[in-house]
Amino acid sequence: MSPLDTGPSAGPASARRPAYTDPAAARAAMVTRLEEEGSLQPGVIRDALLTLPMERLMPQAYVRRTAQDEKPPRWELLDWAEPEDRPELVGVLYSGASVPVQHDGEVLLGRARGIRTGASITSMSTLLGLTTQLLQELDLRPGLRVLDVGTGAGVSAAVACQICGDEQVVTLDRDEHLVAAARARLSDLGLHPQAVAGAGEHGVPGAAFDRIFVSYTVECVPTALVEQLASGGRLLAHVTSASPSWPGLAVVEREAGRQLTAYLKAVEFAHRAGHGMQRIWLTKEFKERIAIDTDTWTQRSMLAPPADSDRGFWLAADHLLGGGLVRDFGAEHLVIGAPGCGSWMRAEPDGRRRWSVTVHGPRDIWAELQDLAVTWRAAGSPDRYRLTVDANGAQRAASACGRLSWSLPAYRPCTEGAAS
Repeated sequence: MSPLDTGPSAGPASARRPAYTDPAAARAAMVTRLEEEGSLQPGVIRDALLTLPMERLMPQAYVRRTAQDEKPPRWELLDWAEPEDRPELVGVLYSGASVPVQHDGEVLLGRARGIRTGASITSMSTLLGLTTQLLQELDLRPGLRVLDVGTGAGVSAAVACQICGDEQVVTLDRDEHLVAAARARLSDLGLHPQAVAGAGEHGVPGAAFDRIFVSYTVECVPTALVEQLASGGRLLAHVTSASPSWPGLAVVEREAGRQLTAYLKAVEFAHRAGHGMQRIWLTKEFKERIAIDTDTWTQRSMLAPPADSDRGFWLAADHLLGGGLVRDFGAEHLVIGAPGCGSWMRAEPDGRRRWSVTVHGPRDIWAELQDLAVTWRAAGSPDRYRLTVDANGAQRAASACGRLSWSLPAYRPCTEGAAS
């Protein structure tokens, strides 16, 4: 699985490392926490996690030894084969948080433990609460044919194998090193899915699957994967613009007779962007400038900004306001910037039913948000949108009444022949 984006997509603060040294006890405690958070329900996913030894699936994992903003970053690779590493590694693997497993595109098998400096983490096992929610939404059952797009550490593939049967599972990743490691480690667990290095957006040409799970974010649903969805099948993929702030989850189902039904629903968290997908961010300097800049105009408003819980609004804003807006989720109140043009806004409560709103730059982001909020409410305040995919691959999201709609970017198939 791909790692999560930072910002709102980085997962809840409740993901924490337990103080267990015994893997079985840590695993049981992790499952209990996921149940208490509401991420995991009784059923086959829970049963699979209770029997999945993460220390065998991920016998090596990284921990960061420098502060988040410290450059260059320094990472330490822990190894289950070293007894001194095991207590900390148990905490990492069973915290429920994302687990860094690959640095700078390296070969995973045969690595030496120790320090790596610079570069970046290129693969993670995704935040487990997010993974379990999506796997439950897939409704995995024995005998279903499953395509797991974005192998990563192999957690989704392992769960699918346990439920559906490993002969029914294909796991696919752009990185042949990840595929090789997952194949070996799944085999060590007695699981033997078909592990393939190839372009995730291409899927497996000529094959058909009952369930397709994409574990990285895309700008639109890859049409090849839609074509490989069998009658009665379901496909899940996170969809967003270049901004990581307000993601959506595309749910595509093929009914009997090959008819497609699909919708895009607003969600709080999403996977990291897929290969080649550009992202925009608020730099540390930009955020500091917003926080201290006094050479701007501040107005008092009786209008409140849309609430964080109005995710359907923010999903629409992500696409209809140009896709160039990024929220600073670390700020105490609402702060949104447009890195492309340098515009920004901040809004904070100022007494009873009043807001102090500061805007800067060529865009009046506050006015844009309020104008869209009027239209969103007139459309019934939707939190999900119909998603249509035509024969040419064009995709469009629209509210039930049609008052809010937008086109997703045209599908651009990868031509490199590598995998996701």
